[in-house]
Amino acid sequence: MRDLNSKTCHTETIMETPLEPAPSNTPVIRVLLVDDHAVVRQGLKMFLALDAALLVVGEASNGLEALELTRTLLPDVILMDLVMPIMDGVSAIREIKTQFPDTEIIAVTSVLEDAKVIGAMQAGASGYLLKDTRADELVEAIYAAGRGEVRLSPEAAKRLTREVRTPSHSSESLTPRETEILCLIAGGFANKMIARALGVEEPTVKTHVSSLLSKLGLKSRTQAALYALKVGLVEFEA
Repeated sequence: MRDLNSKTCHTETIMETPLEPAPSNTPVIRVLLVDDHAVVRQGLKMFLALDAALLVVGEASNGLEALELTRTLLPDVILMDLVMPIMDGVSAIREIKTQFPDTEIIAVTSVLEDAKVIGAMQAGASGYLLKDTRADELVEAIYAAGRGEVRLSPEAAKRLTREVRTPSHSSESLTPRETEILCLIAGGFANKMIARALGVEEPTVKTHVSSLLSKLGLKSRTQAALYALKVGLVEFEA
Protein backbone atom coordinates (compact mmCIF):
# COMPACT_ATOMS: atom_id res chain seq x y z
CA MET A 1 0.00 0.00 0.00
CA ARG A 2 1.25 3.49 -0.79
CA ASP A 3 2.09 6.19 1.72
CA LEU A 4 -0.21 9.20 2.14
CA ASN A 5 0.96 12.27 4.05
CA SER A 6 3.30 10.06 6.12
CA LYS A 7 0.41 7.78 7.02
CA THR A 8 0.08 4.18 5.94
CA CYS A 9 -2.57 1.55 6.49
CA HIS A 10 -1.08 -1.00 8.86
CA THR A 11 -4.15 -3.23 8.77
CA GLU A 12 -2.56 -6.53 7.79
CA THR A 13 -2.66 -7.93 11.32
CA ILE A 14 -6.24 -6.80 11.82
CA MET A 15 -7.36 -8.20 8.48
CA GLU A 16 -5.83 -11.56 9.42
CA THR A 17 -7.33 -11.64 12.90
CA PRO A 18 -9.94 -14.43 13.01
CA LEU A 19 -13.37 -13.14 13.83
CA GLU A 20 -16.03 -15.04 15.67
CA PRO A 21 -18.52 -16.65 13.26
CA ALA A 22 -21.80 -14.88 12.83
CA PRO A 23 -24.64 -16.37 14.85
CA SER A 24 -26.74 -18.96 13.08
CA ASN A 25 -29.96 -17.16 13.96
CA THR A 26 -29.24 -14.26 11.61
CA PRO A 27 -32.31 -11.99 11.31
CA VAL A 28 -34.26 -12.16 8.08
CA ILE A 29 -33.37 -9.37 5.64
CA ARG A 30 -36.45 -7.65 4.24
CA VAL A 31 -35.97 -6.87 0.54
CA LEU A 32 -37.89 -4.53 -1.78
CA LEU A 33 -37.55 -5.10 -5.54
CA VAL A 34 -37.73 -2.07 -7.83
CA ASP A 35 -37.70 -2.56 -11.61
CA ASP A 36 -40.06 -1.48 -14.37
CA HIS A 37 -39.92 -4.93 -15.97
CA ALA A 38 -42.25 -7.41 -14.26
CA VAL A 39 -40.30 -10.39 -15.60
CA VAL A 40 -37.12 -9.13 -13.91
CA ARG A 41 -38.90 -8.68 -10.59
CA GLN A 42 -40.47 -12.12 -10.85
CA GLY A 43 -37.12 -13.75 -11.60
CA LEU A 44 -35.45 -12.02 -8.67
CA LYS A 45 -38.31 -12.91 -6.36
CA MET A 46 -38.22 -16.60 -7.31
CA PHE A 47 -34.46 -16.77 -6.87
CA LEU A 48 -34.34 -14.91 -3.53
CA ALA A 49 -37.14 -17.14 -2.21
CA LEU A 50 -34.60 -19.99 -2.20
CA ASP A 51 -32.77 -18.30 0.69
CA ALA A 52 -34.69 -18.53 3.95
CA ALA A 53 -32.87 -15.49 5.34
CA LEU A 54 -34.11 -13.22 2.55
CA LEU A 55 -37.74 -12.09 2.43
CA VAL A 56 -39.13 -10.11 -0.50
CA VAL A 57 -41.68 -7.83 1.14
CA GLY A 58 -42.78 -5.91 -1.94
CA GLU A 59 -42.30 -4.90 -5.56
CA ALA A 60 -42.35 -1.53 -7.30
CA SER A 61 -42.25 -0.62 -10.99
CA ASN A 62 -40.83 2.90 -10.59
CA GLY A 63 -39.08 5.14 -8.10
CA LEU A 64 -42.22 6.83 -6.82
CA GLU A 65 -43.81 3.48 -5.98
CA ALA A 66 -40.56 2.47 -4.29
CA LEU A 67 -40.67 5.56 -2.08
CA GLU A 68 -44.28 4.92 -1.11
CA LEU A 69 -43.64 1.23 -0.37
CA THR A 70 -40.57 2.07 1.68
CA ARG A 71 -42.76 4.20 3.94
CA THR A 72 -45.18 1.35 4.55
CA LEU A 73 -42.96 -1.74 4.38
CA LEU A 74 -39.69 -0.43 5.87
CA PRO A 75 -37.40 -2.81 3.97
CA ASP A 76 -33.83 -3.41 5.09
CA VAL A 77 -32.42 -3.55 1.56
CA ILE A 78 -33.74 -2.30 -1.77
CA LEU A 79 -32.63 -3.62 -5.16
CA MET A 80 -33.09 -0.59 -7.40
CA ASP A 81 -33.09 -0.34 -11.19
CA LEU A 82 -31.96 3.07 -12.44
CA VAL A 83 -33.79 3.60 -15.72
CA MET A 84 -37.53 3.74 -14.97
CA PRO A 85 -40.52 5.95 -15.79
CA ILE A 86 -42.18 8.51 -13.48
CA MET A 87 -39.22 8.63 -11.08
CA ASP A 88 -35.83 7.25 -12.06
CA GLY A 89 -33.65 5.19 -9.76
CA VAL A 90 -31.14 7.89 -8.83
CA SER A 91 -33.91 10.29 -7.77
CA ALA A 92 -35.59 7.51 -5.80
CA ILE A 93 -32.35 6.61 -4.03
CA ARG A 94 -31.83 10.23 -3.03
CA GLU A 95 -35.38 10.60 -1.67
CA ILE A 96 -35.37 7.28 0.17
CA LYS A 97 -31.97 7.85 1.78
CA THR A 98 -33.07 11.32 2.88
CA GLN A 99 -36.20 10.00 4.56
CA PHE A 100 -34.97 6.54 5.55
CA PRO A 101 -31.18 6.73 6.01
CA ASP A 102 -30.98 3.26 7.59
CA THR A 103 -32.40 1.58 4.48
CA GLU A 104 -29.60 0.24 2.28
CA ILE A 105 -29.98 0.45 -1.49
CA ILE A 106 -28.16 -1.54 -4.16
CA ALA A 107 -28.37 -0.28 -7.73
CA VAL A 108 -28.88 -3.32 -9.99
CA THR A 109 -28.90 -2.25 -13.61
CA SER A 110 -27.69 -3.00 -17.11
CA VAL A 111 -26.41 0.57 -17.45
CA LEU A 112 -22.72 1.25 -16.87
CA GLU A 113 -22.48 4.96 -17.64
CA ASP A 114 -20.31 7.27 -15.56
CA ALA A 115 -23.22 9.63 -14.88
CA LYS A 116 -25.43 6.80 -13.63
CA VAL A 117 -22.74 5.16 -11.51
CA ILE A 118 -21.63 8.43 -9.92
CA GLY A 119 -25.21 9.68 -9.55
CA ALA A 120 -26.37 6.52 -7.77
CA MET A 121 -23.48 6.47 -5.33
CA GLN A 122 -23.67 10.19 -4.59
CA ALA A 123 -27.38 9.77 -3.95
CA GLY A 124 -26.56 7.23 -1.23
CA ALA A 125 -26.53 3.75 -2.79
CA SER A 126 -24.35 1.29 -0.89
CA GLY A 127 -23.74 -0.91 -3.92
CA TYR A 128 -23.76 -0.92 -7.71
CA LEU A 129 -24.10 -4.21 -9.59
CA LEU A 130 -24.76 -5.07 -13.19
CA LYS A 131 -27.65 -7.34 -14.12
CA ASP A 132 -25.23 -9.95 -15.44
CA THR A 133 -23.80 -10.32 -11.93
CA ARG A 134 -23.68 -13.95 -10.79
CA ALA A 135 -26.56 -15.02 -8.55
CA ASP A 136 -24.30 -15.85 -5.62
CA GLU A 137 -22.65 -12.43 -5.88
CA LEU A 138 -26.04 -10.74 -5.77
CA VAL A 139 -27.02 -12.65 -2.64
CA GLU A 140 -23.70 -11.79 -0.99
CA ALA A 141 -24.23 -8.14 -1.90
CA ILE A 142 -27.63 -8.18 -0.18
CA TYR A 143 -26.11 -9.70 2.96
CA ALA A 144 -23.28 -7.17 2.80
CA ALA A 145 -25.74 -4.28 2.49
CA GLY A 146 -27.62 -5.65 5.47
CA ARG A 147 -24.35 -5.42 7.43
CA GLY A 148 -23.76 -1.88 6.24
CA GLU A 149 -20.95 -2.80 3.84
CA VAL A 150 -20.19 -1.44 0.39
CA ARG A 151 -20.37 -3.71 -2.67
CA LEU A 152 -19.46 -2.50 -6.17
CA SER A 153 -18.92 -4.31 -9.42
CA PRO A 154 -15.23 -3.99 -10.41
CA GLU A 155 -16.18 -1.92 -13.45
CA ALA A 156 -18.27 0.50 -11.37
CA ALA A 157 -15.55 0.82 -8.74
CA LYS A 158 -12.94 1.74 -11.32
CA ARG A 159 -15.18 4.38 -12.88
CA LEU A 160 -15.99 5.83 -9.49
CA THR A 161 -12.41 6.06 -8.27
CA ARG A 162 -11.44 7.70 -11.57
CA GLU A 163 -14.17 10.31 -11.38
CA VAL A 164 -14.71 10.86 -7.66
CA ARG A 165 -13.59 14.29 -6.48
CA THR A 166 -10.81 14.26 -3.92
CA PRO A 167 -12.08 16.10 -0.85
CA SER A 168 -10.62 19.54 -0.21
CA HIS A 169 -9.93 18.46 3.37
CA SER A 170 -6.63 16.59 3.83
CA SER A 171 -6.49 13.18 5.45
CA GLU A 172 -3.53 14.51 7.45
CA SER A 173 -6.07 15.65 10.03
CA LEU A 174 -7.14 12.04 10.71
CA THR A 175 -5.88 10.29 13.80
CA PRO A 176 -4.04 6.97 13.34
CA ARG A 177 -7.14 5.11 14.55
CA GLU A 178 -9.39 7.01 12.11
CA THR A 179 -7.00 6.22 9.26
CA GLU A 180 -7.05 2.56 10.31
CA ILE A 181 -10.85 2.51 10.33
CA LEU A 182 -10.97 4.27 6.95
CA CYS A 183 -8.85 1.47 5.51
CA LEU A 184 -11.14 -1.16 6.99
CA ILE A 185 -14.22 0.57 5.61
CA ALA A 186 -12.62 0.46 2.16
CA GLY A 187 -11.84 -3.20 2.76
CA GLY A 188 -15.54 -3.97 3.20
CA PHE A 189 -15.73 -4.10 6.99
CA ALA A 190 -19.00 -3.06 8.64
CA ASN A 191 -18.92 -1.22 11.98
CA LYS A 192 -19.66 -4.39 13.95
CA MET A 193 -16.82 -6.25 12.24
CA ILE A 194 -14.42 -3.35 12.80
CA ALA A 195 -15.37 -3.23 16.47
CA ARG A 196 -14.75 -6.97 16.89
CA ALA A 197 -11.43 -6.79 15.05
CA LEU A 198 -10.16 -3.80 17.05
CA GLY A 199 -11.55 -4.97 20.37
CA VAL A 200 -13.69 -1.88 20.96
CA GLU A 201 -17.41 -1.19 21.28
CA GLU A 202 -19.46 -0.54 18.14
CA PRO A 203 -20.56 2.97 19.32
CA THR A 204 -16.86 3.86 19.52
CA VAL A 205 -16.40 2.85 15.89
CA LYS A 206 -19.46 4.86 14.89
CA THR A 207 -17.97 7.92 16.59
CA HIS A 208 -14.70 7.47 14.70
CA VAL A 209 -16.55 7.02 11.40
CA SER A 210 -18.60 10.18 11.94
CA SER A 211 -15.44 12.07 12.84
CA LEU A 212 -13.44 10.97 9.80
CA LEU A 213 -16.33 11.69 7.44
CA SER A 214 -16.63 15.18 8.91
CA LYS A 215 -12.89 15.84 8.69
CA LEU A 216 -12.76 14.72 5.04
CA GLY A 217 -15.97 16.52 4.07
CA LEU A 218 -17.62 13.27 2.96
CA LYS A 219 -21.24 12.23 3.33
CA SER A 220 -21.18 8.43 3.38
CA ARG A 221 -19.16 5.27 3.96
CA THR A 222 -19.26 4.65 0.23
CA GLN A 223 -17.59 7.98 -0.48
CA ALA A 224 -15.04 7.19 2.23
CA ALA A 225 -14.23 3.83 0.64
CA LEU A 226 -13.84 5.43 -2.78
CA TYR A 227 -11.64 8.16 -1.33
CA ALA A 228 -9.36 5.56 0.26
CA LEU A 229 -9.06 3.80 -3.10
CA LYS A 230 -8.45 7.01 -5.02
CA VAL A 231 -5.65 8.30 -2.80
CA GLY A 232 -3.99 4.89 -2.58
CA LEU A 233 -4.66 3.90 1.02
CA VAL A 234 -5.94 0.60 -0.35
CA GLU A 235 -5.74 -0.92 -3.80
CA PHE A 236 -7.93 -2.97 -6.12
CA GLU A 237 -7.36 -6.68 -5.96
CA ALA A 238 -5.53 -7.96 -9.00
